[in-house]
Amino acid sequence: VLVDRKEYLETALPVPEEVTGTSAAHVRQILQASSAGFLPQEPLNEILQAYGIPVPPVGLAQTAAEAVMLAESMGYPVALKIASPDIPHKSDIGGVLLNRDDAAEVTAGFATIMQRAEAAHPEAKLLGVDVQKMIPAGQEVIVGAVQDPQFGPLVMFGSGGVEVEGLQDVAFALAPLTRHEAEQMLAKTWAGRKLKGYRHMAAADETAVINVLFRLGQLAADFPQFAEIEINPLRVLSVGEGVVAVDARARLSG
Repeated sequence: VLVDRKEYLETALPVPEEVTGTSAAHVRQILQASSAGFLPQEPLNEILQAYGIPVPPVGLAQTAAEAVMLAESMGYPVALKIASPDIPHKSDIGGVLLNRDDAAEVTAGFATIMQRAEAAHPEAKLLGVDVQKMIPAGQEVIVGAVQDPQFGPLVMFGSGGVEVEGLQDVAFALAPLTRHEAEQMLAKTWAGRKLKGYRHMAAADETAVINVLFRLGQLAADFPQFAEIEINPLRVLSVGEGVVAVDARARLSG
């Protein structure tokens, strides 16, 4: 069914002030200094923050001693994740360790992750280990954006964390999103419906999820050089407490 583009855009979510102007210029600077392929974590986090998507404190450590310093500056517990543009699926090689509670665990964890990465991908470029502050418990969803050759930027939402491949619970919509479309994406998926609360799970911050969906769609529309952006998981906290992009990856087209 053909729709009037002007009418469609009039029902789209309004662009938040912090997404325009300065934020877009900052992202443009980062992308101009980046090459094709997967972005390192730190510039990606800068981009997400520029578009108002919350990320946890994180820093890159090239030695175990640096990892300990970062962990102690942000406070325990922390997560450790391999940092490599050649290893987008970190968990598949055991490249993620959670809940490291002290310096000894961080030191041992750094060595373990580097050894696993070198064994699994001998040719990979290893930047070090990302040290990230652990985030409070909450529901987990996946959100993302891809560039479709025919339709342009599409936004994606569904079940996240370890459920993403097993459940195949995903919905897509054309960006920029309308509020109705964002709500429909949640309504079509189990991940979205259980945000309202289910059994032992309290209601989560549905409004914050819709906000992130919009912002990702806006980012993909503003910068079509993003071939794909994925946040998995997006940790959804209790109503009114927001969301945090626990793990994210993005690939730039050549």
